[in-house]
Amino acid sequence: MSTEPEKKVSLLVFFLIWAKRMRWEVPDIHVQALIWLEAKGSLAVLRCFRGFGKSTILAIYNAWRYYRDPTFRILHQSEADGTAYKTSRDTQNVIRNHPLTRHLLPPNQGTVEQWWVEGAADFRNASMFAKGILSNVTSARADECQNDDVEVPRNIQTPEAREKLRYRLGEQTHILVPGGSKLYIGTPHTHDSLYDELEGLGADCLTIRMFKYEHRIDNAKDTAYRTPFKPDVVFSGIGKHARVLVEGKDFRHIEGGIEFFEAPCTLIDCYAGSAWPKRFDMETLEQRRRETRTINEWDSQYQLHSKPVTEVRLDPARMIPYALEPEIRRANNAAAMFLGSTQIVGAVAYWDCSLGKVKSDASAFSLILTDARGQLYWQVCKALEGELADFDDRDRIIGGQVWQVRELVIKYQIPRVVVETNGPGGFVPTILRQALKGTGCGVGEEHSTVNKQKRILDALESPLSARFLWAHVDVLRGPLWDQMRDFNPAVSDQDDDYLDSGSGAISQTPVRIGRIVGKPTEARRDDWRTNAGVHEVQVDY
Repeated sequence: MSTEPEKKVSLLVFFLIWAKRMRWEVPDIHVQALIWLEAKGSLAVLRCFRGFGKSTILAIYNAWRYYRDPTFRILHQSEADGTAYKTSRDTQNVIRNHPLTRHLLPPNQGTVEQWWVEGAADFRNASMFAKGILSNVTSARADECQNDDVEVPRNIQTPEAREKLRYRLGEQTHILVPGGSKLYIGTPHTHDSLYDELEGLGADCLTIRMFKYEHRIDNAKDTAYRTPFKPDVVFSGIGKHARVLVEGKDFRHIEGGIEFFEAPCTLIDCYAGSAWPKRFDMETLEQRRRETRTINEWDSQYQLHSKPVTEVRLDPARMIPYALEPEIRRANNAAAMFLGSTQIVGAVAYWDCSLGKVKSDASAFSLILTDARGQLYWQVCKALEGELADFDDRDRIIGGQVWQVRELVIKYQIPRVVVETNGPGGFVPTILRQALKGTGCGVGEEHSTVNKQKRILDALESPLSARFLWAHVDVLRGPLWDQMRDFNPAVSDQDDDYLDSGSGAISQTPVRIGRIVGKPTEARRDDWRTNAGVHEVQVDY
């Protein structure tokens, strides 16, 4: 009688046995995923397009795990309990009906939330424990933690929600036994996707897009365009007006590109190398494209680019970067401000102040410069820190946020600072005027009654869409970029303090005031603007 251990089949063979029973035709991309799943490392990410069948493959993978080792323990988490239970139930079905695992699931053993296979050695921790990602699993132990589509719109709508998701995922580090593994499967739903973060940590990654090759024409106003490959599929538009263009009717292939019979004057997407052409034919693709609301949703769910599925109202990539500092030049008894070779004719500073309380916004300060053509230059966007004002023994202001404003006024020769007086800003202008004595800088007050989301959109959408908003590289490197990317007009409680200060500055008409002549010891500020208006300023003669 032989004493050699039973030789176990590979995951691919296990899957093909099941596929034959189910009368499936197995595409190459499923073979690729199965081979990868068996060989993956201890931290692995599988990104695959919608409709790939990842949950079905995962259930078969789980059954194979128990076939190979009945003592194996899996913590399976999805975006909610109900979704996790589906994969748990599907895994049970495979075990009960697969020829190699029929004996592994005893009757009346556990529930769909947690259950044990025949041969399990740990009766405190189930073979399969299925829970939503926001549910409590602190006391669990597992050999593998699975995360099946844990990144969904409701979990990542705001930075706080994304941080909460990452905190919950961090618990898995303590749940895993030594030598355990983590597996993430899903599609990205935001610009700072969890999957990109894991890839940066050195995760073993497999990404299977709907199309291998892609090329986009944002607004096809011409009839002929070069493409880096010969397109198999050409889409026009997105949403209800989207359609698949027909070769010979809408366009023709030319050497090195395509030629339209009539300029489409809309977004054009060219694709080649379909991952699953038999399942996703032209009719199916056109239907899915029409039912996809935004191009970001299409890019994230089918081409697996890290973008929010909702429309980005304020795209920071549309700001034009620059790295220049303004310079005052004097000639013929006149002063002028230049940004490189561009003359600056106006400037507005806007301060959305905060007193630094817990959970309060940042005390955001923005400076917007303008040139004669109306171009906007976002020169400064920063948070002021500390107390509102620090005083010496004689009650003179020597520090604090208002003193930081004074330093910026002198550095950038700012003619006027507008203070938002909503909330804590009501008494700030008086203190700021004291701090700015002798600088000749005016202080304005703005009490806004307009909905903040509308105010931000009204100020920023047009400059971004028309591409006449420039931003200093230091501004782009700061928190503004993420706030702009994350901005959702439908959400009232979100981080938007830097957006609010910038939109406030843009909404103000550039002011031109003359220099107030005072004592010889005052901080001199030459008037660099082309003409002047009249505004009240605080002086100390």
